[in-house]
Amino acid sequence: MKYPLALLLLTVYLISCESARQNESESHSRSGIAQYFENSLKPFYHGVASGDPLSDRVIIWTRVTPEEQVQSLEVVWEVAANESFGEIINSGQTTTGPGNDYTVKIDVDRLSPNTRYFYRFKALGVVSPIGSTKTVPETMVDSLKFAVASCSNYEWGYFNAYKNIAEREDLDAVLHLGDYIYEYPVGGYGDTTIGRKHFPPHEIVTLEDYRLRYSQYRLDPDLRAAHQNHPFITIWDDHEIANDSYSEGAQNHQPGEGDYDERKAAARKAYYEWLPVRPSNQLYRAFKYGNLAKLIMLDERLAGRTAPVDSVMDPEFESEARSMLGEEQMSWFTGQLKSADATWKVIGNQVIYSYLNWGHETFNINLDSWDGYPAEQQKIANFIKKNDIGNVIFVTGDTHSSWAFEVTVNPFSDYDPISGQGAFAVEFGTTSINSSNSNERFSTDSVLLHEKKIVNTPVNPHLKYANLRDHGYMVLSLFPDSARAQWFFVETLREPSSSEKLGMSVTVDKGSNKLKFN
Repeated sequence: MKYPLALLLLTVYLISCESARQNESESHSRSGIAQYFENSLKPFYHGVASGDPLSDRVIIWTRVTPEEQVQSLEVVWEVAANESFGEIINSGQTTTGPGNDYTVKIDVDRLSPNTRYFYRFKALGVVSPIGSTKTVPETMVDSLKFAVASCSNYEWGYFNAYKNIAEREDLDAVLHLGDYIYEYPVGGYGDTTIGRKHFPPHEIVTLEDYRLRYSQYRLDPDLRAAHQNHPFITIWDDHEIANDSYSEGAQNHQPGEGDYDERKAAARKAYYEWLPVRPSNQLYRAFKYGNLAKLIMLDERLAGRTAPVDSVMDPEFESEARSMLGEEQMSWFTGQLKSADATWKVIGNQVIYSYLNWGHETFNINLDSWDGYPAEQQKIANFIKKNDIGNVIFVTGDTHSSWAFEVTVNPFSDYDPISGQGAFAVEFGTTSINSSNSNERFSTDSVLLHEKKIVNTPVNPHLKYANLRDHGYMVLSLFPDSARAQWFFVETLREPSSSEKLGMSVTVDKGSNKLKFN
């Protein structure tokens, strides 16, 4: 059959319009991400968030998802003293667009210290959910309380620990120590049997990939609620880029995946777009919580980490040229420690600082942790001891396990495991939100036996507590005369649940590095 030319041209035109509409729709739905949208939140599907609080300002965040691709979108923001917004403290208007993935980040000033505020956004004729945040104190306070979280892998189960963090009303902030997302493809590192599968389905490499993965995580209702109810102070670990990443490469970056610097830049841009962090050339930064605490957040991945070695037998293993922090960050870090005029110095640390013998015949020390960089590890120990810096607390993520150390470095010749003399700090490691731990690979009974093998024994006399089995989060409470770590463990990852238990509580007195179990 032959068609008249006009009809043929019309058909071509209609097909091209439909194709353009479908392409626009696909771009709009973020290549399928719309399947996770909760329609009642439109266009604020990702909720709201806050972070990096100071005494007079805080970052507030949202994402506006328009129905059609636009280059510029107007957004109004408001911060109030109460949830009814009867007293607006500060407000303004900004724009967003595809250049920052339609995210909105405002550094709100004119705030008062140690005060809870409420905030919201308005766009496309809709008002966002109301978020709650809190500024830091300027002077001494009776106490501080932080939830400490790490390692949330969408594919390993439900974010029940985030749900429980969201429901707490006693927190000053949430410290997230990294592995906020994971870069793997569907089934690459996870258990997809309950239907939680990574999106996009392939390993993330490009800027659009990283944006989509953050979008999926931030659409999870429990993580969304935790951000809505509390300010976050975050740092990246390796999986925000690729497994075992360092400044010039990563274990999980292969030659066929393009230029590592481009991948790193894409991961970094997406992180700053999607997390409520204050824009800066460097992610390491410090927060002063009055006279009670100074929080020092380190970047142990991208700022200065040199390539790892494969073995302790490598002649470069103990080289002073090998670095976890890099010269610039190390100088900044020691300066922050020395100048700190607060009682507690809390170090937000991605990988375990304390020496740890894992007790396996084929795996004794983790070369991706501080034990893999012994020269710089010792340099920090020497600095703390030489300058008589007391009340130092390392809080650590990464291992999907819970730990309590009286901090020493190997050998233990100056350390008494009974009195704690010779320890120069304490370290509390938080377990994973849901990423796999030892009893996902081995039986619970065998893991319990292994815990007894490594805790408070000759191989680790300074390791006083370990739990390699349970998922959840830690709460760090600080007081003028003591500090307390408590580990809260969820009952299940297999279904949504708010059930949790207190697994362990340990305290340390001011002026002491001896851990006491309650």
